[in-house]
Amino acid sequence: MTNQQLMAFIKAQPIGFGCGALVVVLGLGIYFRGDMIPDAENLLDQKATLGERLDANLKNGVQLPDQLAAISAAREQMESRLVHPDELAKNQQYFYKLEADTGIKLVDLRQIQPPAQRPGAKTGPKLFYLPVGYSVAVRGNYAHLLDFLRRLETGSRYCRVMSATVNLAGPTDKDRASDLTLNLGLELLGQPQ
Repeated sequence: MTNQQLMAFIKAQPIGFGCGALVVVLGLGIYFRGDMIPDAENLLDQKATLGERLDANLKNGVQLPDQLAAISAAREQMESRLVHPDELAKNQQYFYKLEADTGIKLVDLRQIQPPAQRPGAKTGPKLFYLPVGYSVAVRGNYAHLLDFLRRLETGSRYCRVMSATVNLAGPTDKDRASDLTLNLGLELLGQPQ
């Protein structure tokens, strides 16, 4: 078939030739671009997931200012209850106030220093809060000692009792024969320096 005969055939059958050419072009497009379909589906799935997450963020983000204000207020309230380990006098004043409020006698009060870090030892994660240890010995009757423990537990500082022992106060004081001595090992929650 010569070029003139081919042109005459195309002019005689334009719709059939156009459809055939279209089928060939589409077949070639599918063949050469077919490997891109799975990648495009993965991209579509990622975009759909991202869109759903953004939609959820928009719905949930409406309450963020109120939640931030509530969390900030709770954080400020919590930090006001923390002790600072280097403020020894202020921290001991807390126990002296409890002594005055409960009617017990504070026999011994010592802040316990945490064990020093050994040179060359691996350091752990940075702590946001640290325990400040105390050794406390108080004397009083049973009701006053219980009141002291309740005030420690519900007081203005976060407190954890690590150990407790109760003994009779001793025979030296005749008027205090019913008194007990309470020895406590406790920790107050503090901020790192």
